[in-house]
Amino acid sequence: MPVTSAPGQAASPSAGQVVVAFYGDSYTRGTGASSPERRWSTIVSAERGWFEFNPSVDGIGFVTNRAFLAGNDLVDQIVDHEPEPDVVIVTMGLNDNFALPTDAGDIESAIEADFARFRAELPDARLVVVEPFWYQDERPESVAQIIGWVEAGAAGVGADHIDGASRWIEGHPEWMSADTIHPNDDGYAEIARRMDEELERLGL
Repeated sequence: MPVTSAPGQAASPSAGQVVVAFYGDSYTRGTGASSPERRWSTIVSAERGWFEFNPSVDGIGFVTNRAFLAGNDLVDQIVDHEPEPDVVIVTMGLNDNFALPTDAGDIESAIEADFARFRAELPDARLVVVEPFWYQDERPESVAQIIGWVEAGAAGVGADHIDGASRWIEGHPEWMSADTIHPNDDGYAEIARRMDEELERLGL
């Protein structure tokens, strides 16, 4: 398990520093940004003085590609992190669209299981669940379906929920990197701006 995943960050948090873990895919890992400092999670953490733990992995979902992590599951990494996270921010779900409808039941169950585990094993942590990101203006029916499962799962464990994130970069092709799938620096800056507004609303 990496000790730190934020560029230029100390190997361990300073006394009293808020530790925030990010559970996400390539949009939270920062794929498409010119450097890790330009990803939204690092921008938001730096502004707040947070210690960032971000083990996010490209292509992963609540179910999609998760088996390929073998014994290095992200939920395991987050709940086992020392010191324990004060906040867990979940941004998972985009890649599960590509597993529907075949894995619908497994996806819904995995969402519930992951959230229940965070709540049980990190009972003192603030759990913030973000509506899954989406990467194009066309929205298959699966997007709304997964958004609904994620919101219901958050409510089921009393987590804070941030909605609307699937549309934060909609209609702005200039905010996308050359692969047309991931945001560029401007896109991540916009996600950071919107996330900052929502976290302020939640008192974080």
